[in-house]
Amino acid sequence: MAEENDFYKRLLDNLYDAVYAVDRHRRITYWNRGAEHLTGFSGSEVLGRHCHDNVLMHVDEEGRSLCHTACPLTKAMEEGGPNEAGAYLHHREGHRVPVSVRCSPVHDASGNVSGGIEVFRDDSPRLEMEELRRQALLDPLTNAGNRRYAEMVLNSRLGEMRRHEWSFGVAFIDIDHFKEINDNYGHDVGDLLLKMVSRTIMNTLRSFNFLGRWGGEEFVAVISHVDEEQLQISAERLRSLVAQSILPRTEGYLHVTISIGATLARPDDTAESLVNRADGLMYASKEAGRNRVTA
Repeated sequence: MAEENDFYKRLLDNLYDAVYAVDRHRRITYWNRGAEHLTGFSGSEVLGRHCHDNVLMHVDEEGRSLCHTACPLTKAMEEGGPNEAGAYLHHREGHRVPVSVRCSPVHDASGNVSGGIEVFRDDSPRLEMEELRRQALLDPLTNAGNRRYAEMVLNSRLGEMRRHEWSFGVAFIDIDHFKEINDNYGHDVGDLLLKMVSRTIMNTLRSFNFLGRWGGEEFVAVISHVDEEQLQISAERLRSLVAQSILPRTEGYLHVTISIGATLARPDDTAESLVNRADGLMYASKEAGRNRVTA
């Protein structure tokens, strides 16, 4: 029996997908290598804990916690059948990662639910990173597009809008109180927060959208095929998921928020006028109290 159990453990450890199991009290009893790779948490860090104990802490795309109200694994265990969902998990480095989740109950020999198992995989959009690096179009710290690349994308989208009437919007994003963070915690922590914010945003955007680092703590998101309401919803999603991201430190956790100005492109816009308008709206968000979207 022990050899058989070792065989199945090796089998699960070699899966690409992330897998973890819980007992009926939702304590984590198994954590495969795929889960370690996708979340950054080692098995020794999570075994015996609950996923809401600063481990996965699933949220939906609006940033609402699923752990206590709509946990897909709990639903599978309570209903006695499989369940699927989409969620954003908490990575050990703080950022949010979109995942597709499949959950199933585990039954004992008497047919009673004794626990559950969750299989999840990365749902984040994949860019051709190496090719972009060769073209020197990525920001080396955050892996977002650099300013040159952002300007290229803006001009390309403006051309498409004029030729095909394809609408798009721009969200100008600034990390709140970033200077104070650098002053209080140092630039190394500031760099980690920049990476956390950019990863969360890039993982939230659809594959046909774009994020560029405009400079310092400022980012530009280009969101295609949206009207005013859809642009507002998209920008609110970015704001919410960044606010739900946390950077782990030995002294605890750091949270940051972002202020966003969002605007649709107009036929007479240039890349400069479009970004300047979004930038002005972002400052309106700052003046209104930060951690908000102004459109």
